[in-house]
Amino acid sequence: MSSTLQTKEAFRQRVWSYMEEKNIALFPRPVYNRIPNFQGAYEACNKVKQLREFQASNTIKVNPDSPQQHIRFLILEANKTLLVPTPRLIKGLFNKITPPPNSSKHILRMCSTSEGLKHHSVKIGLNSKIKVDLVIIGSVAVSIKGHRIGKGEGYADMEFAMMATMGAVNSNTTVITTVHDCQVFESLPDELFGEHDVPVDIIVTPTKVIYCEPRLPKPSHIIWSLLTEEKINKIPILKILREMEEKQKTES
Repeated sequence: MSSTLQTKEAFRQRVWSYMEEKNIALFPRPVYNRIPNFQGAYEACNKVKQLREFQASNTIKVNPDSPQQHIRFLILEANKTLLVPTPRLIKGLFNKITPPPNSSKHILRMCSTSEGLKHHSVKIGLNSKIKVDLVIIGSVAVSIKGHRIGKGEGYADMEFAMMATMGAVNSNTTVITTVHDCQVFESLPDELFGEHDVPVDIIVTPTKVIYCEPRLPKPSHIIWSLLTEEKINKIPILKILREMEEKQKTES
């Protein structure tokens, strides 16, 4: 798509409407206010599996949305460690999916769903020394430069900043998104994006793989001034992280 509208929300509405009107969207529908599922999501996930960045990774964090379900299955099938954010971050940052020993493909597919997160996972604490090798996220719109627009709640950005704060990711951690070709824009206005926004390094569609070069800078910490007290109170892990940061400042 070419870009003509100049707010993130305008781009979201444009993509959502186009995907519904052209019947590109898949269940759950309508796709408004979601990371949209799409025709070809399965094929895009299969392309990710072929990437050297995927093959070289051991621990991979993936969003819990429908279009990325197949890549979650492929991660489990490859016997890699799969981390999925807890819903709305209410009960922590992320969970490690733990399939039963010698699981069949059917069980692994179930573990890659929201039900799997509920029944086959363990919480990862903030003090864990876990290292995330690869981050895979959903998007509503992306540009070939690497700018990304999500559904508007900011969870993917917060999750990355939290992981950076706990040392799980850094500026070199690769971020991949899988989207339909219609979600890819030649450009998105630079002024719409700040240092808190997570960019993508690789865009994978049902038909192509796009490497975004040069890589855009990634969040290295939580920008507290962008968060309201109401938001912080809704997400207990944010309060814990803020207390940890304040403690570190006083000790240093």
